[in-house]
Amino acid sequence: MRIGSEQLSRHLQKQLAPLYTVFGDELLLAIEAADLIRASARQAGYSQREVFTVDHHFNWAEVRQSSSNLSLFGERRIIEIRIPSGKPGMQGGGAIEAYCRLLPPDTITLVTLPKIDKQGSAAKWFQALEKASVMIPVFPVERSRLPAWIGQRLEMQEQSAAPETLQFLADKVEGNLLAAHQELKKLALLYPTGILSFDQVKDAVLDVARYDVFKLSNAMMAADTVRYTRILEGLQGEGTALPFVVATLAGQIRSLITIRKGRDSGKPLMQLMNQARVWGDQQRVVESAINRISAEQLVQALLHTAKIDRISKGVAQGDAWDELLQLGLRFLAGKRHSVH
Repeated sequence: MRIGSEQLSRHLQKQLAPLYTVFGDELLLAIEAADLIRASARQAGYSQREVFTVDHHFNWAEVRQSSSNLSLFGERRIIEIRIPSGKPGMQGGGAIEAYCRLLPPDTITLVTLPKIDKQGSAAKWFQALEKASVMIPVFPVERSRLPAWIGQRLEMQEQSAAPETLQFLADKVEGNLLAAHQELKKLALLYPTGILSFDQVKDAVLDVARYDVFKLSNAMMAADTVRYTRILEGLQGEGTALPFVVATLAGQIRSLITIRKGRDSGKPLMQLMNQARVWGDQQRVVESAINRISAEQLVQALLHTAKIDRISKGVAQGDAWDELLQLGLRFLAGKRHSVH
């Protein structure tokens, strides 16, 4: 059975199926669907959770062993099987088919996959999932439907806006639902419930504050350490949410890695810029950064943001703001390196 992600909440209120498959290339909707399934399962008493992430070295015997192990105390559990590549291989395909034929008792299984192409959807293992599970495909929201989607999301946080304001938001996020989600959460934090004016939305989305994280990102790429330090201190002083700062910088670094590696492999720079949605004056800043910093240095910088993220969440020790300063200095080091 297939249901749309927008129908999932209603389905879960009525029943919990033993097997769910979430697949598709819209990350936000995939995350939300999986979170909703987990939350409903926990509410129904499925307290234990096991997660298997499938890669080239994965041993499918672990899944078989886990599914055949029954709890001595009758505890209900969630088993997650994540296949980021969408290709479980011959052994994995057979294991999935066998799993679907004999689902473990007192267990809700959640399989997550990326977008599956025509060949993949015809594979026996995917057909077995199709037959045994509730399938939730998550596809990008069409551009023409995006303003209405944003309006529905605003309603969920008890806010609303005029059609032209919704269109403005849709144009700014360029079909990126994760970006839209972040902007809507920002609006919920900045303004009370009720009708939002165009000026309120414009000011929030364009972020006209003196110190903002997007200016910080530009200063980092330009290796302007003085400006980077000043903006960073301003963000800290204003109590800006650390996860927002880290996520923005990490996203920028990922874009730089994609563009740098693409150029190194011979792809046209302007094509890579357009694919990464880099336009106008921003192109000059990005080109300067990728000329100055190697792909290896950029990967190290991205790993550094992951460390800062762990610190900000309290799962690693350190001063997250000081680490953000050190991250900016990495880009200055790239500048010095290019001079010699």
